[in-house]
Amino acid sequence: MPERLQKVLARAGIGSRRKCEAIIRAGRVTVNGRTATIGMKVNPSSDDIRLDGERIQPAQEEVYLILYKPVGVLSSFRSQGGKPTLLDLVDVPQRLFPVGRLDLKSEGLVLLTNNGELANRIQHPRYEHEKEYRVLLNRLPDASQLSTLRRGVVLPDGTKALPMRIWRDEEHDQAPWIRMVLRQGRKRQIREMVKTIGLSVRKLIRVRIGPVVLGNLRPGEWRALTKSEIGHLKSYATSITGRHIGSNSYRHRKPRRKHKSNDQQKRRSGRSG
Repeated sequence: MPERLQKVLARAGIGSRRKCEAIIRAGRVTVNGRTATIGMKVNPSSDDIRLDGERIQPAQEEVYLILYKPVGVLSSFRSQGGKPTLLDLVDVPQRLFPVGRLDLKSEGLVLLTNNGELANRIQHPRYEHEKEYRVLLNRLPDASQLSTLRRGVVLPDGTKALPMRIWRDEEHDQAPWIRMVLRQGRKRQIREMVKTIGLSVRKLIRVRIGPVVLGNLRPGEWRALTKSEIGHLKSYATSITGRHIGSNSYRHRKPRRKHKSNDQQKRRSGRSG
């Protein structure tokens, strides 16, 4: 059955639809020997679809994994300077995308999937998806410091952090553990935010992305998501996308001022006409 080309490419694991559209615009995709165009419809089972001359394989079975990334492992499948990567932990034949990167010193939940479109929806900043962390500090913040973080601080790059939820982790009364729920994903954001209130991070563990929780996994362990978890994840991705698609970041727009009728303006100014 004919489908839009960018959708077929995204499902084949090339990337998000937006990335696939950029690839098509760059003239890198051909269909039956002709340069492809945005919006054209193709039949993936019968058309010869190629990227940079290499034929695109039919879409593979969708894969959704959850991994506990340990400290010292790159949130990538490409090695940098010989450091271990996610590929050293998860050995599957499909080409996967990491969803929700963590820096080298952080650990915890990373989603892995070959569904490029869903990966983009979950991790793109415009959708403000929730990520929850357990954070061990050098000492407990006082009420004023917690309030400052909740309101959002200015990061070193000049970006203001969005307001967030933050509270004491009751499971560890004797240690300075806190919980933080962010709707952003700036580089080293938690460490930089904590630094602005005069504290430092000793340990950082991500325990949730949207509806998916880390659970009892240990560092280096991974498993496939259940059908129920996949369903919740897809519903979540659809719901957060639906709030913003076609709006051009409506949350930054100022509300329109209602135009008053002539009678209202006259009454306001004391004129009755």
